[in-house]
Amino acid sequence: MGQVSSRESRRWAAYGRGALVALCALAAVLNDVAAQGRYLAPVVITVLVCGAALLVPRLRWPAAPLLVTVATAWWGTLLLPMLAVVLYDLAVDRRARIAVGCAVAALGANLLGYRPTSLWTAQSYASTLVLPVLAVLVGLWLGSRRRLVQALAADVEHLRVEARLREDAARAAERSRIAAEMHDVLAHRLSLIALHTGVLATKSDTLPAPVAERLGLLRTTSVEALTDLRDVLGVLRDSDAAQTSPALTPVMRDIRELADEARAAGQHIGLITEGRPEDAPTTHRLAVYRIVQEALTNARKHADGAVVTVRIDYRPPATLVEVTNPPGTPRTDAVGSGYGLVGLRERVTTLGGWLTAGPAGAGSWRLAARIPHPAALEQNGTRT
Repeated sequence: MGQVSSRESRRWAAYGRGALVALCALAAVLNDVAAQGRYLAPVVITVLVCGAALLVPRLRWPAAPLLVTVATAWWGTLLLPMLAVVLYDLAVDRRARIAVGCAVAALGANLLGYRPTSLWTAQSYASTLVLPVLAVLVGLWLGSRRRLVQALAADVEHLRVEARLREDAARAAERSRIAAEMHDVLAHRLSLIALHTGVLATKSDTLPAPVAERLGLLRTTSVEALTDLRDVLGVLRDSDAAQTSPALTPVMRDIRELADEARAAGQHIGLITEGRPEDAPTTHRLAVYRIVQEALTNARKHADGAVVTVRIDYRPPATLVEVTNPPGTPRTDAVGSGYGLVGLRERVTTLGGWLTAGPAGAGSWRLAARIPHPAALEQNGTRT
């Protein structure tokens, strides 16, 4: 769409330039008739050649300035409008010195070689200089404005690309964080399966042969799955943490601990929970922790001192989270990427839910999310 609009604008600019050059050529011919009382073939040919040089892009530089300057020096007032077009073009292209040189050469040569169509008839020096000076000034102004607009457009495009890259990076970081968390949780559960099946396998002499065989197969499969999981997702773990604490432990943390930490940092937190965390899947609990963590961080940055109310409902058919806070004092030392909500929305959407954030009236702020439980998703899928 942008390319089509740019192409259309260039086309209309070419039409406008052609009309201007044609008008200048017509004015030159009419001036010739007014000055000489008839058409002069040399004047008509010169006008056509200069007009062609002004219209053909490949001939426009340096043919047009040279031809029009020489023609104006010889024919004077007849070619002055075309000289103004040349001076305008040179000024737009930041060739102001060349424009001044062409104007001085044309006007000076015409002054030395006096003709009936001289630019200096009746010593009207001021009126002779008005059109060239005006063309140069307008060209300089429009050229600067055009370059400024192009620079601003380039900056806007750069910011748009940077914003898109930041959003993509935030989504990728959130997906990596989800994978790392699931690596911890699944690895912990697989290790428990391997541990218990290993204990039962030590009692294989007291168990029926088929049962002992199944237990051995289950233990081998769980150990292989644990190894594969470590190979695929282990790179997402922090290398330093993996070296200092090689044991696989889930990264589950309680919301109450997070609230206590926020209170210790000076925030005023009101926490309301309904249902048990165990009623929700592990992925929901991880998402709830991240949502509340991001909401408390934003409240600390943008509403310092305000009371933050956190409501969580783990009960089926959906896990609900709502964090609200009234207006407060923004902190001047707060620095953030501004893409935390992008990652949270990516996480919640992946789980089949939705997340909203925005004003809630009277200057307050509300962050809410709803994540349906797997059973509710299956029922909705069956109905549809």
